[in-house]
Amino acid sequence: MTIQDYQGINRNRAQRLLGEAFDYAVNSLGMPGKDFVDLFLVSSFCKRLELADVAIIKGKSGIELAIDIIKETTDKDINVEPKVNYSRSKEYWIGYAVAYYQFIADCGFARIFKALPYDELVRLYYTLHEADITKFVDIANSKIKEDQGETNLKRIRTLYGCSQSELAALSGVNLRSIQMYEQRHKDINKASVDTLKKLSKALGCSIVDLLQ
Repeated sequence: MTIQDYQGINRNRAQRLLGEAFDYAVNSLGMPGKDFVDLFLVSSFCKRLELADVAIIKGKSGIELAIDIIKETTDKDINVEPKVNYSRSKEYWIGYAVAYYQFIADCGFARIFKALPYDELVRLYYTLHEADITKFVDIANSKIKEDQGETNLKRIRTLYGCSQSELAALSGVNLRSIQMYEQRHKDINKASVDTLKKLSKALGCSIVDLLQ
């Protein structure tokens, strides 16, 4: 088995795990989805899933995960039989889709749920649950970028009082590159030292000030 195959199996398990946890918490326990999100985010299981902890991904069912999250965060013992679902619920889809995105984008759950609150995910379910998961990824990427706000480069350039074209002329950095950095289509943290030096010198700031 290749590393890619192994990672794919773990990703699929993580998706089912979180999907089942959300389905059980909301549909069997009657917990509001937003409340379960809050409990999940403050639990140790959130970080452990982000780190692809095999003890959770392979060692628990989604129901067990939900019970453990509630026990850890509220100290309440849960002993409720899951309701029988013959089709995937919207709550299952939400957990499944979010786990998929977290795994492939390497993005923290807190950041995902901040950009895509639970009620927004419910609305997305009705248009996306039958679509390819990549459609959800595209929307999640867009929402994450919107939630990040303006880049340090744009903020400093604006304070300095120059346009992108003027900065390109002052720094010698290609205008398109400046646009890509400000729109987060290119990661300024991965820019060459030479590029960062040129931009920081033109704007009268340090290289560190430009990093995200």
